[in-house]
Amino acid sequence: MEKKIELISKSIGAAVLISLGNYALLKLGDPIGPIIFAFGLLGVCYMGLNLFTGKCGFLFQDNIKPIDLLIILIVNLLAGYLIGLMFSTCDTTVVDNAIKKVATWDISLAFFIKSLLCGIIMYIAVYMYKKGTPLGIIFGIPLFIFCGFQHCIANIITLGVASTFDPSIFICILGNFVGSIIMWFLAKDITIDRTKKKN
Repeated sequence: MEKKIELISKSIGAAVLISLGNYALLKLGDPIGPIIFAFGLLGVCYMGLNLFTGKCGFLFQDNIKPIDLLIILIVNLLAGYLIGLMFSTCDTTVVDNAIKKVATWDISLAFFIKSLLCGIIMYIAVYMYKKGTPLGIIFGIPLFIFCGFQHCIANIITLGVASTFDPSIFICILGNFVGSIIMWFLAKDITIDRTKKKN
């Protein structure tokens, strides 16, 4: 029970940090917003919090239980949406910007690919952090934002700020997951036993 409580609390904490970064993005826009957004993932990694997009690519590598990953996703989504609703009471500017952003989303192959590419970048950013450098986060987060790639937790926060819902969030979740897993598969260490017994 204690482990589940910790899992949930760290998932809420991750949603809080990503929400702060997303608020800055909606408030400030380009070019400052995407750069400051990196603060969110930096905080998540350094504080050891649970962010779905930072965990899903490590499902097999770190032996994460699928049920735990599902809990992280659900908590990230619920907490992110609620925080977004809270933000909607703070500033009409961020609300207007959120509504405009949601209006550009759709259920399409292009949107899925943008989500997949974000998943790839997220995996690389966290992988580099695990290897001892924050540069993957510092450059990777602005990269996916400037390119218009889609991040499901940032998107659910934006939906909360806009006080609405859009089914594209499910495409985004799937794309983020698939992109992360693809990058893990391409980058994983493959040990080939070349030792053959000679008759």
